[in-house]
Amino acid sequence: MAQEKGIVREYLECVAIALVLAFFIITFVVQSFVVDGSSMEPTLHHGQRLLVNKFIYYFTRPQRGDIIVFQYPANPREDFIKRVIGVGGDHIQIKDGKVFVNGHPLEEPYLLEPTYGDFEGTVPPDSYFVLGDNRNNSRDSRYPDVGMLLREDIIGKAALIYWPPGDIGLINSKREIYSLGESG
Repeated sequence: MAQEKGIVREYLECVAIALVLAFFIITFVVQSFVVDGSSMEPTLHHGQRLLVNKFIYYFTRPQRGDIIVFQYPANPREDFIKRVIGVGGDHIQIKDGKVFVNGHPLEEPYLLEPTYGDFEGTVPPDSYFVLGDNRNNSRDSRYPDVGMLLREDIIGKAALIYWPPGDIGLINSKREIYSLGESG
């Protein structure tokens, strides 16, 4: 009887440790995210499941080109996924179907069509301007309900697609396209 109690206690301790570890990992290290909608097409597709690196932004700031998951400012219970286009101090302009950062046009080979509409603004310090890769079907920083993101709204950087099996792989942020004649 005492041996059975010892085994039950061991199992309970293992379950408790597993729960504490899971809570720690989900809170501070990595989180699962499901792509909902087509705003990141063709880079990411509706229904794909991703792992989001929450740990990286404890040591570095989001950079241009990073694909991030963030809390939708108008409803913090909803999460969005977009690409960082501008960081604090950047001047963003959208005109004639093209995006310009600090006067330099972005080369964005992942876009399927020109960006409709016009926009112009400067990203405040410690804020971020984000756009979906499917610009003409994306609720992003061009809209007042999203606007310029604050750092505390960012959950993490999209790192890995793990579902469906045919899409498994690391997410390439394609940061090299953001060479604007300056570092960053």
